[in-house]
Amino acid sequence: MISNRDPDAIFSGGGISFLNGSRTAKFNYGYSSFKGKRASMEDFYETRISEVDGQMVAFFGVFDGHGGVRTAEYLKNNLFKNLSSHPDFIRDTKTAIVEAFRQTDADYLHEEKAHQKDAGSTASTAVLLGDRLLVANVGDSRVVACRAGSAIPLSIDHKPDRSDERQRIEEAGGFILWAGTWRVGGVLAVSRAFGDKLLKPYVVAEPEIQEEEIGGVEFIIVASDGLWNVLSNKDAVALVQGIADAEAAARKLIQEAYARGSHDNITCVVVRFDNS
Repeated sequence: MISNRDPDAIFSGGGISFLNGSRTAKFNYGYSSFKGKRASMEDFYETRISEVDGQMVAFFGVFDGHGGVRTAEYLKNNLFKNLSSHPDFIRDTKTAIVEAFRQTDADYLHEEKAHQKDAGSTASTAVLLGDRLLVANVGDSRVVACRAGSAIPLSIDHKPDRSDERQRIEEAGGFILWAGTWRVGGVLAVSRAFGDKLLKPYVVAEPEIQEEEIGGVEFIIVASDGLWNVLSNKDAVALVQGIADAEAAARKLIQEAYARGSHDNITCVVVRFDNS
């Protein structure tokens, strides 16, 4: 792992692990994070390998904060802990994800009562459990897979002008307004997020979940919108398809996004599977 006190440095690291119950099917993962052109850093990430009820579970997440770092940092420290301790995590993983996301948001909002300034965060997460890959997304960070050389989106950005999101917001009594981009209440450019207590119940932390079998997936990219604002899914996959080391791939993506003019914090996690 690169260790540097320079706040303008690119931080990166990674590791390698075996899939549950296997000594041949393994994966390596890497992360990279860069403040970029922003005055402050509000992105956080988490990579965690844990044992839950005797099964190996890997958690990967990117959390893109807005209005300060409080929400994103809270998610890094609590979201996967709450999910792995859910009593039905192994037996009914999708339900556990939904309930853990809701509870984490409620717990955070309770702690936030003393703060007057609003803050929030997206969350794009991937969970490896046995031969299952479960992606849960809230907001406009994104997860993309590479399968047979093709870019496959595993999440869909939660934007206020998405037709189903607009309908949900308006049915809850809210509205969206154009202010440079479409915004909930003319304020927030994402339609789902943790926190943002002043925009509840229009901005929710309800995850959309997609499940894939790991077999056939070459690698996944989990990244904040600082990457996706300047790189298409196809371009991102093509850029790192030939890079076997996940940490090197993550760094390459960060460097390319910055070179292409990203004005945001840029954070990504790459997980590459080796099923040979």
